[in-house]
Amino acid sequence: MSTTIRVMLVDDHAVVRMGFKLLLESDQAIQVIAEAESGEQGIKLYQEHKPDVVVMDITMPGIGGLEAIDRIRAKDEHARILVLSAHEDSVHPKRVLNAGAMGYLTKRSAAEELIKAIHTVAAGKMYLEANVAQQMAIQQISGQQNPVDILSDREFEVFMALAKGKTTNEIADTLSLSPRTVGTHLYNIKQKLNASNSAEIVLIAMRSGLIDP
Repeated sequence: MSTTIRVMLVDDHAVVRMGFKLLLESDQAIQVIAEAESGEQGIKLYQEHKPDVVVMDITMPGIGGLEAIDRIRAKDEHARILVLSAHEDSVHPKRVLNAGAMGYLTKRSAAEELIKAIHTVAAGKMYLEANVAQQMAIQQISGQQNPVDILSDREFEVFMALAKGKTTNEIADTLSLSPRTVGTHLYNIKQKLNASNSAEIVLIAMRSGLIDP
């Protein structure tokens, strides 16, 4: 790898990407070489540019970040992906690390920490924001099993959308799925979580710290 760390940004908000690009390029060792607005575009641009580090959001329309991580890693097991997300729970970090990401930061992180995380991941090392690492450690030590851990990545995305009050058609549109497929996921989610309706799904999400009460 060259002394310059070549970074690709993947986020569906152009203003967010612009802000992060300006921030990252304040470090002379970092160069933003590509930007993607979706997981699908991120996969395509990764193949074209082969960046040293991918900085990716996970909540995006279409296939989303989790699926994008899976697909990028399937084509390049050495891909170095740092997730930068608004989610501050312990469930999302666990999922992205299981998918093969090498780091997780929340968007509240200080600018200096993001730059430090990119340097760390570029060097082939894991990086977790301190409070996220603490939450994950506490959960592991206590032996607590979050009920949503049994959901597949796609089921988890549907679950989160349902918990936020989205309708089946809205979820289908956002995730680029057919309403029938969303209905199948919803059935499986209810079976796995022993939930009989949307209100119980919202309650499970609240108890898991995934949405605010």
